Amino acid sequence: MTSLKGQFLIAMPGMMDARFRDAVVYLVAHGEEGAMGIVINQSLPDMHFTEILEEMNLGHPDEYIKLPPEVRDRAVLSGGPVERGRGFVLHSPDYFGEDNTVIVTDDVCLTASIDVLKAISYGPGPENALFALGYCGWSAGQLEDEIMANGWLTAPQSVRLLFEEPIDNRYDAALSTLSRDGSVNRASLSSTFGTA
Repeated sequence: MTSLKGQFLIAMPGMMDARFRDAVVYLVAHGEEGAMGIVINQSLPDMHFTEILEEMNLGHPDEYIKLPPEVRDRAVLSGGPVERGRGFVLHSPDYFGEDNTVIVTDDVCLTASIDVLKAISYGPGPENALFALGYCGWSAGQLEDEIMANGWLTAPQSVRLLFEEPIDNRYDAALSTLSRDGSVNRASLSSTFGTA
C-alpha cells in the first residue's frame, strides 16, 4: 500500500472500537513499520489549555487571563489512546524547532516539546496549530488490515479541515471531501461501504 502519511482516516459507522467512533485521524507517519496518527475531532471537554500551561509551569495563573482568547480558550483534543499524558502539536510550518519538529507535509508539521507550547502562548508561535494529548498507533500491517476490513475510509490532506473547520464538524466535513459534490455523508454510508 502507498504511504498514507499526511492523509486522513475516517472511521466507518460500523467501527467496533468505541474510542474511534466518528473519529477523524490525521496520519503523521505510515510505512512498513506501522503508522501513527492524531485524532483531530475529539475534544476533552473538561480540559482547558491553560490547565496544560499551569501543569507545565509555563507562566503564572495571573498571566493566563492576559492571553488572547484564541490561546486561552484553545481546545485540548484527545489525540488517541497511546501515551495519553503526552502532548502533540500539529501546526503550520511557520514554526520549526530545530531538534524537535517533524515535517509531515509541506503544510503541516508535528512538534511534541514544551517549546512549541511556549511559542503558542507567548509568541512567536505558528499561525495554525492544534494541541492533542495522546496518539494512535498501529503495528506493521495493522492499519492496512483495518482498512481492508472496512474499518476506515481515507481522505486527502486538507489544511482547512485540519485547522479551520470547527471540531464538531470535522467528521461530516471529512466525509464530504470523498465526493466532488459533497454527497458522501453519514446517511449514505453503511457498515459494508467499500474502501476509498
